Amino acid sequence: MDDFTIGLIGTGGLLIMVFSGVRVFAAAAITGLFGVVAIIGWDAGAGIVGTVPHSKSVNYALSVLPMFILIGFIAYHAGLTHALFDAAKAWFGWVPGGLAVASVFATAGFAAVSGASTATAAVFSRVAIPHMLEHGYDRRLAAGVVAAGGTLASLIPPSAILVIYAIIVEESVGRLILAGFLPGMVSALVYAALIIGQCKLNPKLGRPIKSPPRREQWATVPGTLPIVAVVAIIFSAMYTGWATPTEAGALGAFVVLIIAVYRGMRWGKLEAALVETAKLTVMIFSLIWGILIFVRFLGFAGLPQAFAEWLTSLPLPPTVVMIMILLGYAVLGMFMDAIGMLLLTLPVVYPAVMALGYDPIWFGIIVVKMCEVCLITPPVGLNCYVVAAVRPDIPLGDVFRGITPFFFADVATIGLFLAFPGIITWLPDLVNS
Repeated sequence: MDDFTIGLIGTGGLLIMVFSGVRVFAAAAITGLFGVVAIIGWDAGAGIVGTVPHSKSVNYALSVLPMFILIGFIAYHAGLTHALFDAAKAWFGWVPGGLAVASVFATAGFAAVSGASTATAAVFSRVAIPHMLEHGYDRRLAAGVVAAGGTLASLIPPSAILVIYAIIVEESVGRLILAGFLPGMVSALVYAALIIGQCKLNPKLGRPIKSPPRREQWATVPGTLPIVAVVAIIFSAMYTGWATPTEAGALGAFVVLIIAVYRGMRWGKLEAALVETAKLTVMIFSLIWGILIFVRFLGFAGLPQAFAEWLTSLPLPPTVVMIMILLGYAVLGMFMDAIGMLLLTLPVVYPAVMALGYDPIWFGIIVVKMCEVCLITPPVGLNCYVVAAVRPDIPLGDVFRGITPFFFADVATIGLFLAFPGIITWLPDLVNS
């Protein structure tokens, strides 16, 4: 049996295990181990596979992950999220669907200190949905806004998924983090425009609220300054080049910790933030280890090269091929979580995309945006399940119905990025110029 056939059989076995409920990291590691052994023998294969966890754990770029995750959990347990929503409500509540618009901008603000979409959705299910329901908002709109707003954490830096993409394809973490900022803001603005349009056409979905006096509006601004300060530190450090992404993340975590302690954060909440950070970090590292073992197997089998050659040989324009790839992600995302899907597909898809002549930074943002879409599409739609779990009074079916307009908004946003790639590449190119 030739190596290519072994690669196809291994890939098929991996998919069967994943869809049967086996954890992605375990399925990938098992497939990679037995696949490498089948191609080059036990001694050499086991030796190569055994070095992967250590060799990749000492990768300096990986140390940025726990820093970014820690920032988000400390900010949540310190109660900084309430201040964000209060400020957004005071400034944007007067527009049609104002509380929903405020929820979008508040989730975007929290996404700037948190790399976890599900955590963002869970936090604002507790913070924003009660306010919207109290003011008579349609519960499907309220749930859909929070589920969709949570996805912004995948794109707006600091983003764990962007870091994972950078590590897998060996791209610059700093450039990707900078590249995610404008697309994330554009996504938030598209959501806000969608909400305003919906509520203008059907005011029963969500009516505006009376704006507080200007003095009260300005009084909400100081509560947002801690998050603004952390974001400014991270971006200015990477933009000017005086700190690496890891150093910027560590500095951001230190600043948000000082702010949290100053605001009266107790040891119990700090301990909870540290434990949750450790759990999520271990989960992500385990996924990376397993997938990188599988990547070694794919390399020996020659699958990525063969797929790239086949894709570039198609008598189709590169744009059509890219749309086909994105449709494949949309289908796969209905059955897999975002990180697992990204890790499983990139080793094969990325070489093909590069062979088509696309920019790796641009493709990273596009594929992460697709991961956002997958967070709200059934049957997996992880963010929808999180909202339904936190708010048992809102049936899961209503959450999925509420998310439908935002799905189409995401499709339109991806089309915008395809038509105008400069939205993605402008900021990182500016830094390098």
